[in-house]
This record gives sequence, C-alpha cells and structure tokens, in this order.
Amino acid sequence: MTARVGERRKMFEPISIGNVWLKNRVALAPINNFHQMDPTFGTITQRCVDYYVEIAKGGVGHLITGVFKVENQIEQCMANGLFVWPMLTEKSLPEYHELTDYAHAYGVKVFIQLSAGPGRVTGGNVIKSGITPVSASANQAHFVPDVTCRALATDEVAQIVAAFGRAAELVASAGFDGIEVHGHEGYLIDQFATALWNNRTDKYGGDLPGRLTFPIEILGAIKERAADLAVTYRFGVKHFIAEPWRASLHGDTELGRDLPESIEMARLLEEAGYDGLDLDTGCYDSSYYAHPPNYFAHGFTADLVKQVKEAVRIPILAASRLGLPAVAEEVLNQDKADIIVLGRALLADPEWPKKVFEGRTEDVRPCIGCHDGCLHRPLAGAHLSCSVNPACGRAKAAAPALSPPARPRKVVVVGGGVAGMEAARMAGSRGHAVTLYEKAADLGGHLIALSIPDFNLDIRRLLDWYKRQLDQSAIEIKLGTAVTAELLREEDADVVIVATGSTYQVPEIPGISQAPAHTCSELYLDPAKAGEHIAVIGGGHSGCHAALWLAQQGKEVTLLEQASALATDAVGINRSMLLDMLADSKVNIASDTMVQEARDGELIAVDRISGTRTFACDTVVLAAGMQADNALYRSLLQELSDVHLIGDGKQPRGIHDAILEGYVVGSTL
Repeated sequence: MTARVGERRKMFEPISIGNVWLKNRVALAPINNFHQMDPTFGTITQRCVDYYVEIAKGGVGHLITGVFKVENQIEQCMANGLFVWPMLTEKSLPEYHELTDYAHAYGVKVFIQLSAGPGRVTGGNVIKSGITPVSASANQAHFVPDVTCRALATDEVAQIVAAFGRAAELVASAGFDGIEVHGHEGYLIDQFATALWNNRTDKYGGDLPGRLTFPIEILGAIKERAADLAVTYRFGVKHFIAEPWRASLHGDTELGRDLPESIEMARLLEEAGYDGLDLDTGCYDSSYYAHPPNYFAHGFTADLVKQVKEAVRIPILAASRLGLPAVAEEVLNQDKADIIVLGRALLADPEWPKKVFEGRTEDVRPCIGCHDGCLHRPLAGAHLSCSVNPACGRAKAAAPALSPPARPRKVVVVGGGVAGMEAARMAGSRGHAVTLYEKAADLGGHLIALSIPDFNLDIRRLLDWYKRQLDQSAIEIKLGTAVTAELLREEDADVVIVATGSTYQVPEIPGISQAPAHTCSELYLDPAKAGEHIAVIGGGHSGCHAALWLAQQGKEVTLLEQASALATDAVGINRSMLLDMLADSKVNIASDTMVQEARDGELIAVDRISGTRTFACDTVVLAAGMQADNALYRSLLQELSDVHLIGDGKQPRGIHDAILEGYVVGSTL
C-alpha cells in the first residue's frame, strides 16, 4: 500500500520556475562533482549519474547539478594535462541523457549549473602547472597570492558569452529542463559582478548595471539558442569579507557585496529576464559562509534571503543549513523563500523528502556539518561521499547491502559507539542475527559527551537517530556488559566485530595526577567540575572544542599546544571558523608551548620563544590525544577465524572513519 501523507506541508506544494513545473519545493543544491568525472576528458561518469538518480528516487522535485564549465580555451582549468573541472561536452551526451531520462522517470526536473570558470580562485595546482588565471581585473590569485590574474579582454568576455549560447543548445538536446548560471562564491562571473574585484572601464565594469552586463548577456545568449529552458542565477546576498582572505564572523564589516546591493541586483536580474534566483552567502575569502559548518544555526541566512525576496516576483531558492524539516518548512511558511535547496542534508539522507512527506522526520538521518566526506576527502582525491552515509556516491557498491545474505549468520558486535552501532545496524538490516554488547549504561560511546555543546547538536541528533534505528530493529542490545573472551566463547558466534573504541591519553607531566585534571568528556558530562580559570592541554580539534565550550560559559580559558598551529586535525573550512570563534571568545592561545609540570593552582610550561612561563588555573583539561583500546581484539586473533576490528579500536580517528568501517564490515558479511 502506498505510504500516506503526514502533516500537510508547503514544501510539497507544486511551483513553477519560468515554464518548468516542479512537483514540490525541495531541490538538490549544486554540490561539486569534480571527483565523479574522467579527468582525461572532463566527462562525467556513470558513478556521477548513479549519484543523482539515488537522490531523484528520494523525492526531490528539482535537481541542480554540480558545476560544469562551458569552455576551456580562454580560461583553462587543467593541471598537468588533466581536467580539474567537469566540462560541458558532447562526449558526455550519453550520460547527460541517462541522467535526465532517469530523473524525469521519477518526476524530477533537472537544471545543469554552468560556469565561466573560477578566475581568481583558480586552484593552486592549475597555476603551479603553468597556467595564468584570468579575472575581471588584475586581481591577486586567491590560492597563490604572488600571482596576478590576467584581466580578460572585452572580446574574450564576448567569446565566453557565446560559449554559453552553444552550451544551451547542447543542454536542451540532452533533455535538461533548465540552466543555473553560477554567479556565486567569488567565481569568475561573481568577480565581474562585484566592485571589489572589478575595476574595468569597458561595458563590463563601472556601476552595478555595468558589472551585471556579463551575466545578463549570458542570459540573452542562452535564451536565443534555447528559449524553452528556464534560467536561474545563483549568487551570495552577502560576501562576509572582513578583509581579503578573512571572513567577517559577525558580518559587521564588509568589503564585498552587501545586502542593499544584492536587493538592487535581484531587481536588475529579474528585469533582464532571469526566471529565478538561487540565493546563498559567502565566497572563498569567507569560505565557511558558502560551506557552513556545524557552528552555524540552521537556517541562518533565511532572514537575509527574505529581504531580497520582498523586492522581486520571480521564485527565490534559499540554501544554507535548511536540513531540519521544521526549519525548512518555517522558511517557506514565513515567505522567506519559495524553494528550499538542500545539499549535504540529501547526501546524508537522499530519502529526506520522502520521509518528511510521510511524517517520519525522526527517521531522517542528519547531516552533522563536518565536511569530511563531501568536501575534505574529495579535495584530497577521493570520490564524493558522506561521513554519516557511506552509501552516498557508491550506489553500485552499496547495492549488496540491500539484499539478504546467502546464509544468515550469528554476529556479535562488541562496543556501542558509532562504529559498533553502524556495524550492528547494517548486519541486522541484511537479516543476520545480531547481538550488540556495550559496557556502559547507554549506547553512543564518545558521541554522548561530544553531543553536549550546543555547536554539536547535530551529533546529538545523529546519536538519537542511531538509537531509534536500533530500537526499531530485531538487534538484541545488552547494555552494562563488559565483554570477555570467555563470554564470546559462550556466544559461539559466527562473526565477531570488535568496536571497543579509544580512551583519553594522560600526558606524562609531573604532578598531573594530583592536579584537578579532567578529560574533555568528563567535563562535558559534569560541567560542575570546571572552575573559573581553566587550562586546556592539547590544541587539537577536541581541545579547541572544549576551550570554546568553556569560554562560551564565561570561563577564563588558556589553550596550550606544543605545535605552532591549532586544530590541524580538523577539516579546513570548519577549522577556519573554529579558530575565528576561539579568538572571538577571548580564549588565550599559547602555541609552541610544552607543559613541564603541574603544581597547586598552576602549570609550568616552556614557550619556544619566551622560555619558562606560569599559567594560573584551578582546572586542567586533558586533550592530549586518544589511544586505541584493542586488547580484546588482539586476544581473539588466535582463537576466532572471523573477527574484525573497526573504528577507534583500530586507530583513533573521527566519525567518518568509524561509520565507514562499521558500514563496510556490517554490510558485506
């Protein structure tokens, strides 16, 4: 029987962009697919098509693809002879047709995002391979500041405009329903539209109408060659640039485009004939606005978007942390936007629309804002995926996880942290008989403490999600039970998965055992243990989080780190915002500092520059790293033929690795 609708929601009302009718108001954001392409030809792969089809199946009304470049002669995006951006090319026509055919079969309309290229934000690998970047004017290259971009000649801009017209014909022939012109994030078109980067004196420069000549001519070229395509324009309503290469954390200073100009810009783009506007914030100089980490509130840009929406009549699409269904619906009900654009929320759970439609919001797997699987690892050469949903981007490889095993087996999982919960969930979902042991009184492992700070509320949601999925399963859960080799012999399981996690390291510092010292987790779980003057030993990701959390409670916090840089184990964009928040919260940073001794009410340390220093404190927080707990696994190696070690028990890492290993082992038994 077909699932019935839950609560009536505006997000499931139809809407049109131009002449394109959409079955609902939920869209996939244009997330990059750089690592779902063949770099030899710049063509997309079947893996890329499968990724979009999985999201189409989940119930969105509108897919916006990742970015495609329309030409590669005037501005080359190649490093060492390989494409670093997908190209709009006839070589990908079979894949384009397959994408649109499958999406249309599910009633989903597809807009392809087209770009003139990166300009001043061309990757350092491209520049270092010998290619000079271009821009609207002679700007510094963002990633290689000692290189100056070449300002495009007037006729070159016209040639790029013509390339958009040719691209439109190809797009129409492949069955796409529309085009999104990428004028966002400080890419080349945005460089023309923004006074900070455009000091031209020809028709493509000057006042705002002049600076918008480029995107308006692009619209004309598209409509001339493919009049039936709907065309939207994506831009940031506020760049949030405090100074070049630095974000304005509170938006109180702005070198780039600010809201009043964005309102006027929207009016001009509507007057020119654009069918809709896709609104976001940020750019590469303020990257954490364009790719918001977990520290931002959900829906934090909606009020800015609303002010632009009030100035125009064409549909407004809104992005940025709208993955909480209640927030997304509120944005639509309060007329702050017409369509919600979900990026990472749909990577975490491609069935987000279907589950929300059916009233199963508690079953929506939450994005945790980590950027690990969707941005950090792809930039390092991996395929796009998701830390909480390893099946993302792996549709074909994940298929066996959906089918029952040839022979159901008895599986014991030792450890109820995130790795163990995922392994148990996947093994149980396939039909194995699973027992999950956890020595603590509750499931979650380190997630329990990590979810305490408000900036980690999404981790709390993830933990709640896992508990709900396990509660709904046939998995037997035994809490408060420490597993021994003897117990496992009694279980006589076919497979044992060891997910015993990690413990905090206690640094070998004289006097530390007598000091009022606590691990990060101990303080999260019992804040009353924290005094007023706190020293955090260890400036990695966990130490920085503890310092920020304590400072937000009004504590005086000093963060001591023996290395020169903080939070080097954090994902780049998240790290950037974290460091800005630490400075804003007045955390005293003592880097290049080695703690030598703990005395009553103080730490003695050596600063590489200043020498010996004394830090007064009434509480010490230990954040000097983790150590794997794998003694049980080692004891079983000579006894069991099918035993697996996953997660921090193998090596202390992050949520991404823990869930991935639990998923792989649990789904392939």
